[in-house]
Amino acid sequence: MWRWQKTGRIYLAGEIALVTGLVMWITSLPQIRRKKFEFFYYTHHLYIIFLIFFLFHAGDRHFYMVFGGIFLFGLDKLLRFIQSRPETCILSARVFPSKAIELILPKHAGLKFTPTSVIFMKIPSISKFQWHSFSITSSSSVDDQTMSLIVKCDGEWTSSLYQMIHAELDSDADQMRCIPVAIEGPYGPATMDFLRYDSLLLVAGGIGITPFLSILQEIASAQSNRKYRFPSKVQLIYVIKSSQEICLLNSISPLLSNQQSKKWHLTLKVFVTQEEQSSVTVREVLNDLSLVRAVRFGTQSNYAVNGLESLIWMAALVGITSILFVIFLISLNHIFVPVEKKLPSEKLAAPSEKVVSKEKTPSWVADLIILSSFIIAITGSTLMAILLRWRRLKKQTPPVSLNQGKAVQVLGPIEEEHEINFGGRPNFEEIFSELEKETAGSDIGVLVCGPESMKESVAKTSQRKSQCFMMNANKDKPYFNFHSLNFTF
Repeated sequence: MWRWQKTGRIYLAGEIALVTGLVMWITSLPQIRRKKFEFFYYTHHLYIIFLIFFLFHAGDRHFYMVFGGIFLFGLDKLLRFIQSRPETCILSARVFPSKAIELILPKHAGLKFTPTSVIFMKIPSISKFQWHSFSITSSSSVDDQTMSLIVKCDGEWTSSLYQMIHAELDSDADQMRCIPVAIEGPYGPATMDFLRYDSLLLVAGGIGITPFLSILQEIASAQSNRKYRFPSKVQLIYVIKSSQEICLLNSISPLLSNQQSKKWHLTLKVFVTQEEQSSVTVREVLNDLSLVRAVRFGTQSNYAVNGLESLIWMAALVGITSILFVIFLISLNHIFVPVEKKLPSEKLAAPSEKVVSKEKTPSWVADLIILSSFIIAITGSTLMAILLRWRRLKKQTPPVSLNQGKAVQVLGPIEEEHEINFGGRPNFEEIFSELEKETAGSDIGVLVCGPESMKESVAKTSQRKSQCFMMNANKDKPYFNFHSLNFTF
């Protein structure tokens, strides 16, 4: 069991791969992953050791069955690493009373993304290896120079970010120090098909409001765009624990206060589950600027978020890398794996008299050739990708201005039709029934993002209403289309 034999399956390599696989599996259990996420995260980098020793144990023939996925995975890792360079800086931040932070980041004017897109963010001063995904709360159609995201500070990493921002707020320095960040993305849907309904019902729970902020801003800014059929009526159901969390709606407050447009109509219903009845209104909470603290940061970076490369460019890079891998694989095989040549006397001899070579090439030599070809091909493609990206950044990226970033807005009057309910959860049967009466004969898109229990409740109600429509088959009955937004915040 402890032998590293020259040919056949190498048992020791298989044992090492088995142990590393078991360690990754054990740390993936919910009891460990949720309580010790960093331990789970760093332990999973053992996949590199697992794959290498799996190759030595199983041999090249079995390894080729999974090599295609490993090849694309390795190339994707390097492309994401290149895309996140160089680092940019946070322009400004807003701290909400619900222990949430809105970060404003610079972006290139040509970068466009669809609603519900997400980005991956790393802050080296907190952790040099951890990446966390967040929904973009702004619309690229509204703001060409910046993009924003909201972070709910619950875990260890997000709490460190919250303390860092608070330390800057409490300091007496004239100019706040730059906070470098690395950004990957944005990643999101290629189209906005889920917006092509007559009406929309948006159901959000807590920090699940973030993807809907970008949707609402996109609808408001694209009314003149005939490419998409946007909904004429939107109802937002927001379920929160504390009334102070209404501040997260600050970015769409102009939409709540401005209902002059006849092309679409937005109504808001807030349900505060852990507070007793209060006389506070949506307008009063959003207009209370003392609840939100803003800070602007200095910037030492001349780079903004540029986004992903084009699909044609990435496809070409994958093709070039594949060709390089095959070329080096063939070349190294010819150099290090000798081809046995038979002498004329051996060809004429009887099978029993043939000379059999006792010296065979060890099986792990072929495995090393695969690894070497893979590393050389990936390295060559990476250098080419770095050169092309450097040329793109040098040509396209303007310097980031210190004055960019959002400030806390002084809001206008909020329509009184927006409701706020205390001490209970929403009755989705009642909400769906009211929506049926208001939007008779229309297609209704139901989007929900929040706790699993809430998503299940909305899905069941939506399914029952849709089945009722299918049985009656009347044109004056609305049809509900359910969509669940599953993102990490």
